[in-house]
Amino acid sequence: MSSIIPVTETDERSPLLHTSLRYNSEITPLTSPLPNDHDAASSSTTPTNRKQRLVSLDVFRGLTVALMILVDDAGGAFPSINHSPWFGVTLADFAMPFFLFIVGVSVSLVFKKVSSKPAATKKVVLRFIKLFLLGLILQGGYFHGRDDLTYGVDINKIRWMGVLQRIAIGYLLASITEIWCVNNNEVNSAMAFGKKYCIQWVVAFLLGILYMALLYGLYVPDWTFEVVNETSLLSVPIYGTETQTVHCGVRGSLEPPCNAVGLIDRFLLGESHLYQRPVYKRTEECSINSPDYGPLPPNAPAWCLAPFDPEGLLSSLMAAITCFMGLQYGHIMVHYKGHMQRIIIWLVCSSSLLVLGYVFIVIGVPLSKPLYTLSYMCITTGASGILLIAMYYTADVINIRKPMVLFQWMGMNALVVYALAACDIFPAALQGFYWRSPENNLVTATELLFETVLHSEKWGKLGFVLFEIIFWGLVAGFLHIKGIYVKL
Repeated sequence: MSSIIPVTETDERSPLLHTSLRYNSEITPLTSPLPNDHDAASSSTTPTNRKQRLVSLDVFRGLTVALMILVDDAGGAFPSINHSPWFGVTLADFAMPFFLFIVGVSVSLVFKKVSSKPAATKKVVLRFIKLFLLGLILQGGYFHGRDDLTYGVDINKIRWMGVLQRIAIGYLLASITEIWCVNNNEVNSAMAFGKKYCIQWVVAFLLGILYMALLYGLYVPDWTFEVVNETSLLSVPIYGTETQTVHCGVRGSLEPPCNAVGLIDRFLLGESHLYQRPVYKRTEECSINSPDYGPLPPNAPAWCLAPFDPEGLLSSLMAAITCFMGLQYGHIMVHYKGHMQRIIIWLVCSSSLLVLGYVFIVIGVPLSKPLYTLSYMCITTGASGILLIAMYYTADVINIRKPMVLFQWMGMNALVVYALAACDIFPAALQGFYWRSPENNLVTATELLFETVLHSEKWGKLGFVLFEIIFWGLVAGFLHIKGIYVKL
């Protein structure tokens, strides 16, 4: 994905996962998730200011990547910031919605004007395919991550879905509607704004209706799965590879074993292609160390060992709505020129989403990131809007940028940092160089140093992760200074 940094009227560069955007002509090439876009609707009327870069989008993107590194690497030491085992929301559960939201915002800026809809669609589809395949490589099981020097994946067990795959789906749907479903009406009032983007709202509403209808309407029968003997503490002892049965026979359940999200994924993707270590293994039913991973408690239900994909197909429908919400925040940026005017509208929208989310909780729709429930979508999207306001006001209105420069750099090279750090590609490769034993490698030695200095394994782990985030921020800064931006 390439983007340009408008420096002058004739000086443009193409950075990572970003989009080339000429505000007075056409899009060449098109955007993709985690893009690095610029404000096509600046509050100033001069051509130079109208091309001014939106630092807040870079900061938002970089902060999200840093958050993902923090919760993934330090979540084991601090379960309170790790993903919620099933119901509820923690700090980690905001990372995915933040990604999806900023993709929607960026798409709205990139497709402000499209000269050729078929050409734009072709490039969007190609970018969707490339991003989906990248996600398949990074999260399909080929790289085994830290503490495992092997690599490779059995195609019969490859994981089809993942973070980048979900982002690719949201990007595709948002981009297609932005290209084909927006009319050319001039926006001079709130009514005109609604008419211009009404089809997008209809599409988002239909996605939500389809999701809710399937989630609460599908009948989930009993189902079976294959499990390798990991423990004898299950209520039904297992030896070797055994077929286990999960008893459901219900409709509308949101509990881990009998929900429609898992049913659809098992049917369409196949049990062996799902995530094999789902978060519900940290629930009280499945872990004596809950909310952390741990040994199975006595009489644990069989489903504790069953697979479940937190980025599944059905839940991705509701996740795509987060991209559509981000689109509307970007549309506000395009059509409303004043800083405070934008901020006030965003604040009203974000507050309304937060209130609506709590209303859904009260009427019985719980927060659940693995299911991406309606209440979860509203709460996390509202929080995304609040964070955008904070970043926009700080970086683009009052121009306080130095404290956030590491996040800005990370946002400008988000794909590199995500692939090498958040997916453990770099540390997994680095630990391949060791002295006598694989445990004696630079990564482990650095972690041990922090734990020794801080006299705590837990706080040493956090110190190492913070050091890791700073390191990747500096790497991204070096790449920025050298004008190196990885494209997809």
